[in-house]
Amino acid sequence: MRAPLSIIIPVLNGEGELPHAIASLVEGLEAGLIRELVVSDGGSSDGSCGLAEEAGAVLVSGAAGRGGQLARGADAAGGAWLLFLHADTVLAAGWAEVVRAHIASEQRAGYFRLRFAASGFWPWFVAGWANLRSRLFGLPYGDQGLLISRDLYDAVGGFKDMALMEDVAMARSLKRQLRGLPMEAVTSAARYQDAGWARQSARNLWRLVRYLAGADPERLRRGYQMW
Repeated sequence: MRAPLSIIIPVLNGEGELPHAIASLVEGLEAGLIRELVVSDGGSSDGSCGLAEEAGAVLVSGAAGRGGQLARGADAAGGAWLLFLHADTVLAAGWAEVVRAHIASEQRAGYFRLRFAASGFWPWFVAGWANLRSRLFGLPYGDQGLLISRDLYDAVGGFKDMALMEDVAMARSLKRQLRGLPMEAVTSAARYQDAGWARQSARNLWRLVRYLAGADPERLRRGYQMW
């Protein structure tokens, strides 16, 4: 019987982060859980594609844009379950058993608890808000990962080829078919550290409010560095 899980990672010039994300997946290979790794490239000019090929990943290419890259990655995947991860996200040790248990007992999609690869009040506070938002409003972001069966993914129409907010659109499509997983996804804090924790958090919240109020994702994308 084939392993059930396809892992899909979108990348754009991510050679600095991608090796760490791939390394955290090894326990899933050792557990016989992973069928394939699909890396969906958006036109990298660095060594990202070479790293993916060295890791034995299925490499798909197309226009930059995380929604479209996720959708193309899913189209290339053959697993009964899909796990979408960002290239700067590392799964905590023990994730494979948590995912195996979810696949065996759940039809709903799952997401991880967020933690930043940084210490201090602001990383704790921002991650805490993200986890609370996910639990209360069913709105996990892409850096928390998404574990979803192929059947459910197809039923809700998959990822939209959007300029921004593809993760929020997916969460809203899933409605109450989401469950938090008891495991952490550790993501880079670089964007927050560059812009300032309070400023970046305020920007993210304002974009979310505008999107939920009907703003065009292309307009929201302007001035936002997705990668």
